Amino acid sequence: MHWLIDGHNLIGQMPNLHLNDPDDEEKLLLHLRRYRARTGHPITVVFDCGWGYRPGTKTKQGGITVQFAPSGKTADQLLMRRIRRIKNPQAYMVVTSDRAVQNVATQYGVRVLSSSAFSNELLSAPLASDEPEGSDVNLSADEVDEWLDLFNQSE
Repeated sequence: MHWLIDGHNLIGQMPNLHLNDPDDEEKLLLHLRRYRARTGHPITVVFDCGWGYRPGTKTKQGGITVQFAPSGKTADQLLMRRIRRIKNPQAYMVVTSDRAVQNVATQYGVRVLSSSAFSNELLSAPLASDEPEGSDVNLSADEVDEWLDLFNQSE
């Protein structure tokens, strides 16, 4: 299951995060990394352009693709465009409470989960300190490559 997430919409539904916090995106990404480590599911999170980020940037962090809308575009527009291009809609789940995005997802056969429902799932993810010592972590090929690139840079 590939999760396609409306980032600021989700932040607005999380009781411990606030849209007026300049670090709200990073705090959400911490929750998403824990969730990704627990489930192994790929995650793409799309944000509206924020103050601390360059418009239109797209990066990978901890196995999560993070995209910020370029100037003049919204995260909703990017999500709807991406949904229309999905080749295998059964492999995706869109997380949003935005009706327009939900309607496009439904029209294209992509499942939808409300931001409040996914917020509950995120908050039930165990903290790293809750993991038993020595527990195995399954990394995707992308994550292994990311770690190898990181360590090879120091040579």
